[in-house]
Amino acid sequence: MPDGLGAPLNEPLFQRLALIGMGLIGSSLARVCRRKGLAREIIATDSSSAVRARVTELALADHIVAAAAAAVEAADLVILCAPVGVMGAIAREIGPHLLPGAIVSDVGSVKASIIKAVAPHLPAMVHFVPSHPVAGTEQSGPEAGFPTLFFNRWSILTPPEGTNPKAVAKLASFWTGAGAYVEIMQPAHHDLVLAITSHVPHLIAYNIVGTAADLEEVTRSEVIKFSAGGFRDFTRIAASDPTMWRDIFLNNKEAVLEMLGRFNEDLSALQRMIRNGDAEGLFDLFTRTRAIRRGIIEQGQETAAPDFGRRAGET
Repeated sequence: MPDGLGAPLNEPLFQRLALIGMGLIGSSLARVCRRKGLAREIIATDSSSAVRARVTELALADHIVAAAAAAVEAADLVILCAPVGVMGAIAREIGPHLLPGAIVSDVGSVKASIIKAVAPHLPAMVHFVPSHPVAGTEQSGPEAGFPTLFFNRWSILTPPEGTNPKAVAKLASFWTGAGAYVEIMQPAHHDLVLAITSHVPHLIAYNIVGTAADLEEVTRSEVIKFSAGGFRDFTRIAASDPTMWRDIFLNNKEAVLEMLGRFNEDLSALQRMIRNGDAEGLFDLFTRTRAIRRGIIEQGQETAAPDFGRRAGET
């Protein structure tokens, strides 16, 4: 069946793509780059020897190397697909080995802290264009990737001030080729937007699932057996990679805490409505939130179809 990505490019956008980190995002990028011919050659690396062996088995790249420094040699596009907390160390390792004129990017869901950690280690003759593909699943590892992960999703670019506009445009073309829409934002604004649309919802999900697991009056078997749709969806979110989300919360601390403060205020207002029997207030709130859900569907970022049993990769 057609995947919606269209035919491969006549000419690749990049000669050599280096992917540093081959989890869900890195392996999906490798697959879509192969599918669309976005790069003539793909070099992959990962800090885990087991992951490197699996990438070799899956034939996701032309070459698999053990060191990030070796991966970036002669690469005209380098994408860091590692956890936020190790981005600075990777940049320090690869900095001296980068090709002049190369574009360096990343896929982290926090931008200001990544720029602060990575930029000082990059030589002046390369172009640093941070990016964040707003796409993913709760699965991780090279087996979890699929070529349509970015299709009809947004990739947000947050180039620091003074970045070469041609480099930004070329990376935007790369993400468009992978099936994504592209938006450009200021790094701090990106972090605030993602705090409320992604980071705080994940934090709430982790907390609710943890609360259910700790309830003495409800057994673990009952939590699992009688999971209704809402709790089931929270467990999906709470199953996301713990290393990645630990680093996100620690590196987007200010924005997350700001959004949590607002959330707590709104939660207190909701408590008062329930306590006071404010039926009209509850109805108005639920009507407004229902409209948000409909807007997400209309934007093509979700489907109205029931999601129970939906296979990984389906929209």
